[in-house]
Amino acid sequence: MTDEQLVSTIRIVPDYPIEGIQFFDVTTLFKNPAAYEEVIRRICDIYKDKGITKVAGIESRGFIAGAAVAARLGAGFVPIRKPGKLPAQTISESYSKEYGTDTIEIHADAIGPDDVVLIHDDILATGGTASAAVRLVKGFGPKGVFANFIIDIVDVPRSAPIPEDVPVSAILKLSER
Repeated sequence: MTDEQLVSTIRIVPDYPIEGIQFFDVTTLFKNPAAYEEVIRRICDIYKDKGITKVAGIESRGFIAGAAVAARLGAGFVPIRKPGKLPAQTISESYSKEYGTDTIEIHADAIGPDDVVLIHDDILATGGTASAAVRLVKGFGPKGVFANFIIDIVDVPRSAPIPEDVPVSAILKLSER
């Protein structure tokens, strides 16, 4: 499947969640079996030789591909969630995003020092959520951290760039315009 075919499965929703934001809805990609399989395959191809032991998926669309990638890589899956959604002791990190502020949490025992962690989410835009997830994961002192996204929106200014020591990949690089 080509990049153009993958892009054609993504719904673009103008002015969501607020006016001026163009939302790339990957749920339409997920419901297409060939597109979903292609995304999972591409992500696994990138990370199959990196020694990934945990995939940390960011709520909620990061769970959908992240869990499938973890299973294929033989890794564990760790959810990064909104506050109050995880049942045991958590560590939290707050961040700014293009339309407000938010907080994410991870279980306090989710990652160990021998882990190599792939952080996964659907979209990289300003970098706020991703950078907060990187801070959470790096706080555990794992052997390695990578970040992956289905879509990198390349023309959105990164108000919170991901640290340079964290390799970043995206399946598709798209423009908001």
